[in-house]
Amino acid sequence: MKKIFANGTAENEFIADLRKRSGETSKKVGEVVTAIIDDVRDNGDEAVKKYTLKFDGSLPQYYEVPREVINDALTEADPAFVEALLNAQENIADFHQRQVEQSFINAKDNGVIMGQRVRGLARVGLYVPGGTAAYPSSVLMNAIPAKIAGVKEIIMVTPPLKDGTPNKDILVAASICGVDRVFLSGGAQAIAALAYGTEEIPKCDKIVGPGNIYVATAKKLLYGAVDIDMIAGPSEILVLADKTAEPKFVAADLMSQAEHDVLASSILITTSEDIADRTIAEIDRQKQTLSRREIIEKSLENYGAVIITDSRERAVELANEIAPEHLEVLMENPMELIGSLDNCGSLFLGQYASEPLGDYYAGPNHVLPTSGTARFFSPLGVASFTKRTAYTYYTEDALRKAKDDIVLIAEREGLTAHANAIKVRFE
Repeated sequence: MKKIFANGTAENEFIADLRKRSGETSKKVGEVVTAIIDDVRDNGDEAVKKYTLKFDGSLPQYYEVPREVINDALTEADPAFVEALLNAQENIADFHQRQVEQSFINAKDNGVIMGQRVRGLARVGLYVPGGTAAYPSSVLMNAIPAKIAGVKEIIMVTPPLKDGTPNKDILVAASICGVDRVFLSGGAQAIAALAYGTEEIPKCDKIVGPGNIYVATAKKLLYGAVDIDMIAGPSEILVLADKTAEPKFVAADLMSQAEHDVLASSILITTSEDIADRTIAEIDRQKQTLSRREIIEKSLENYGAVIITDSRERAVELANEIAPEHLEVLMENPMELIGSLDNCGSLFLGQYASEPLGDYYAGPNHVLPTSGTARFFSPLGVASFTKRTAYTYYTEDALRKAKDDIVLIAEREGLTAHANAIKVRFE
């Protein structure tokens, strides 16, 4: 990992280089995905199955997974795994229940009634990667807030395994979370099917869930035809540490994100050069036994850094500038910094709030803004699956009192028909 002494220049150059990591999708990928989207829009299931055969090598046992297969996956699963998922589900549900937004009505003394109606989307599509990158935790993090929001139907798509069967861990999570239907299809073709609908796959109002560059590009291109959660970039973690931090914890947490992808970014910002050196040594020691060591090494070499600052305040400034997906605070009195750390997807406070706790179990959502977009985007939550409609009722007397103001504003904007719509009511 690069060791950088913050001097106003070196750290800024690193941040500038880091931002180049998530550049625009290559033109070639965009062209391929556009062709797939067009084909699925025009030819539906036939096109979806054609690309499944092309990219996966064979068609799955079944296109839609039968309900009994989903139920059997749960009953036949390792009881310890099921219990772990149920415990995680309880925590995730408890956290997200507190995000529920209530409808409201405001009846004024003059007879005017205004309000807002909040309700869940009708149908949401959930993309879940399959094969070696199968993450049942993603099912929990997407499906649970959708159900709490009142989404009427959740349609899951996931690539089949090489033998044409579904990943059973994903089916277990789907069963626990109440996913309504599961289709064995992946890639851009599955995203297009969810966006446009086919004879078998229902059209959805929103698509959520992680995927490779082809999935991410399809979601980006289809935004507008359908809503999406976000354009997710490579995973990120930033750790703030002072002399009280435990280097072996810091090292382990940095590598927990580095193992995701060679493009993942793991950064330590510390006020202690001793902690910096000891953390680097711990990384060298711990990585020897890790199964994804090669990915970790490339990630840390290309997009990792240890930045040494002269103050806690400067460390906070840099964290806000980078706006990481995950931000850990391994400093004395970490709770004091909640009000200062404005730009991050999810905040982990103290030596025992390790980032994987958030990935799987604690309760807050793990679908988070990346690539600096935490400056203006929020994590996935209940509100992500709702829509709001305002309504207004006015009496004649109330409109009479407001009409002159409305007409004046409308005429200043040159919209005389707007003004006329008010004036004709009092002629």
